[in-house]
Amino acid sequence: MMKDVKINSYQFLVLVILFTIGTSILTVPSALSTGAKQDAWIAAIIGTGIGFLIIWLFVTIALWFPDLTYVQILEKLLGKWVGKAFSVLFVLMSLLYASELLYYFGLFLNIHIMPDTPMVALNILMAGIVVMGVRLGLETFARTAEILIVVFFFIFFILVVSISPDMKFENLQPIYEMGTKKIVQSSIFYVIVSSVDAVVLLMIFPSFVNKIKQGKKSFLIGNLIGGIVIIVITFLSISVLGNEKTTGEIYPSYELTKRINIGNFLQRIEGLMASLWVITLYFKSTLYFYASVLGMAQILNLKDYRPLTLPLGMIAVVLSLVIYPNIIYQKHFDDTTGNSLTLSIGLFLPLLLVVVYAIRKRTKKNEIEINE
Repeated sequence: MMKDVKINSYQFLVLVILFTIGTSILTVPSALSTGAKQDAWIAAIIGTGIGFLIIWLFVTIALWFPDLTYVQILEKLLGKWVGKAFSVLFVLMSLLYASELLYYFGLFLNIHIMPDTPMVALNILMAGIVVMGVRLGLETFARTAEILIVVFFFIFFILVVSISPDMKFENLQPIYEMGTKKIVQSSIFYVIVSSVDAVVLLMIFPSFVNKIKQGKKSFLIGNLIGGIVIIVITFLSISVLGNEKTTGEIYPSYELTKRINIGNFLQRIEGLMASLWVITLYFKSTLYFYASVLGMAQILNLKDYRPLTLPLGMIAVVLSLVIYPNIIYQKHFDDTTGNSLTLSIGLFLPLLLVVVYAIRKRTKKNEIEINE
């Protein structure tokens, strides 16, 4: 049943764009400017470049076994038990990050839009539509993404045009003051949240994309387009708000839209930025949740993943409420444990797969030569 599902390369492109932008549109400018100061936008450019190489690594691994998902590739290359152990880690990571995004969603709405609504109610509502999206299947939420990407870029264009007159180029000076080392170090966080995390997309590509060659281009181009959006947002945050204000805000790009005032008529449109963020956050959490549910079904050799959606959805809601006691803890966790977990599963594990695949290929080649 799961094998009948196919999406086209354009739908996959849209999902990659929305996943790459994800939570970064609100949180990354602040994280980048903490280390790189006014050179944060250069850190975003470097991060996008490094991220592109990581996506290229994922594509290379995926194309060795075009009919298998990441969980199945792990089992095939590392053997049944070791592969399953790593697969469980991968599934737990995906579920943890889906819960983390529910926490972000509830927290943001709680602080800025609905201060009197309990966070548990907001998280349950968001989890409800995530579970519904995953239950309806990959094709359904890929088609929804096709519609909402148009809305996303339309609103994004309005925001960029509206805020552009407030740019002050002196906020960007002196350019490259922080030096290469500091800028590259600052870009690592962005690489992790936008590209290393994209390892979960190997649960879709290439096994559920109908044209693999175009799907490969979609993966690379989608990551690049998402990166460009983040570069633009970071550039605007630094040039309009300045480095200190960008660093001090949790959501600088939301603060950015509060500055929009065209002829005392078009103003207070920060709700538009919130809607952009909700769109990207929804699709990123849905893709994480889909990867965890489908991965769990494949580990347990189930024919259908749908029976797992509700129990795992409930676990995600509970996790989202207990995962972080406060924002300071959340920032510390993301910078330490979160980054280590993502790098282990999303970068070191794929590199291990490359080594194992190369050794197996060499051994096979030697066996054939001996037999001849």
